[in-house]
Amino acid sequence: MSNASPTLPSTMRAIVVEEFGAVEKALKLKSVPTPAPRPGYAIIKVKAFGVNHAEMHMRRGEWAESMPIIGIECVGIVVSALPSPGEQALEPGTPVVTLMGGLGRTIDGSYAEYTAARLSNVVPVPRALVAQLGWARLAALPETYATAWTCLFRNLGLQPGERLLVRGATSAFGMAAVKLAVNKGAVVSATGRSPERTEELKALGVHEVLREEGGALTERLILEGRKFDKVLELVGNSTVVGSLKLLRRGGILCLAGWLGGLDPIEFNPLLQMASGVYFSFFGSFVFGEDEFPLTDVPFAEIVGMITSGALESEPKRVFEFGEDGVREAHRLMEAGQAGGKMVVVVDSAL
Repeated sequence: MSNASPTLPSTMRAIVVEEFGAVEKALKLKSVPTPAPRPGYAIIKVKAFGVNHAEMHMRRGEWAESMPIIGIECVGIVVSALPSPGEQALEPGTPVVTLMGGLGRTIDGSYAEYTAARLSNVVPVPRALVAQLGWARLAALPETYATAWTCLFRNLGLQPGERLLVRGATSAFGMAAVKLAVNKGAVVSATGRSPERTEELKALGVHEVLREEGGALTERLILEGRKFDKVLELVGNSTVVGSLKLLRRGGILCLAGWLGGLDPIEFNPLLQMASGVYFSFFGSFVFGEDEFPLTDVPFAEIVGMITSGALESEPKRVFEFGEDGVREAHRLMEAGQAGGKMVVVVDSAL
């Protein structure tokens, strides 16, 4: 089937990773073939997409798998959809969010004017909510909030009144988790590297802000006899062993981020893990698999909380689509200066 039609051009603009490495060398704006319709996929006209740490690692060649067009999430409009047997059809013109399902990893991703996404990873959004939020605000939600919600309420089973430690809270992921946890009624302690972010975190309703100093923070909390019911570990390998020591008996840690890098560590549970605590892991790349359907994430409820003012989703930085915008977003992310969720707007028209 030809992918040329009145609504689907034969070519499109895309940011392509021509070779792994530095921003200027890796990220190039190219004209490439538009993805062709195929069973089980929706062709989406990309309106905006979020920028994520996973894509930085893909650009560097540090990820196990990646495609020339990276990008693990986006929001946009369905141009065509060909459901496989048993799948629900999506009408052309439907506003949607999509994330994971191989985007940027095994199929070309969202750094483009069009993308092909697995229907199992596409969620419709009411047009009225799109009009109320706008594409940029909507693009700040999919991967970040879906992952934060799953970590908090599935892996950790967070309940009102529980003491939660979020390590890496000033990241976009961390701030989304803080907002959801505070809204749930948890008592949240948040860590960050920058003292100037303290007031920002306090404004979100956290109980206390702790300066992230790796092992030094862990040892200080241990000396103070501090224990938490739940820990959301986003700094990663460099602090996770210490974080396990901060759990009460029956407490749960969920490892879901690697802000501190991907360097491997040696871990001996017999010597480094307290008895009676639980170590959980979540990788958002599983969204859309049978055991992790996107329908499990209450997107409508989350968007409703945002439109009502219970949650805030304003992106920290918004860039125009092109080499300059995408490169600048990656520079800021690499330097740890994003300050929150960054999005790129491809087409702002509603």
